[in-house]
Amino acid sequence: MYGTRGILVCGYSSSEHPPFLSFLEQTGFQNLSVIFVTADQSMNTLKELLALPDRSGHGEESDMRRAIIMSGFTQKELHKLMTTYRNAELPSQLWATLTPISENWSVANLLEELAAESEAIKKQRQGSTRPTNK
Repeated sequence: MYGTRGILVCGYSSSEHPPFLSFLEQTGFQNLSVIFVTADQSMNTLKELLALPDRSGHGEESDMRRAIIMSGFTQKELHKLMTTYRNAELPSQLWATLTPISENWSVANLLEELAAESEAIKKQRQGSTRPTNK
């Protein structure tokens, strides 16, 4: 996948940071740069945020939308992380991977776009499960 290897974590409370880091380690992602994005960084680009030192924002609160943005992951790693997360029945969140286009977006813009996509998918699923009257 594209970009410097790392992960941006948005919308996690400071008390969730240590358990999330433990989750990553237990899942086999211990040698990974993890940046906890804070609300005051919402206008920073993904590229800028991924350039921050490992564990930046650790212990700081974030009231952003809950999301994980992965960079430099292989397809296999991406699926492993997402599947393990879902199987652990952790709180739902938005997921994204860095692309050549998105790396220049602010994290706030990406989160808005992800939320809109998620809502559209939910509506589409609800529409397809409604019984049709004949």
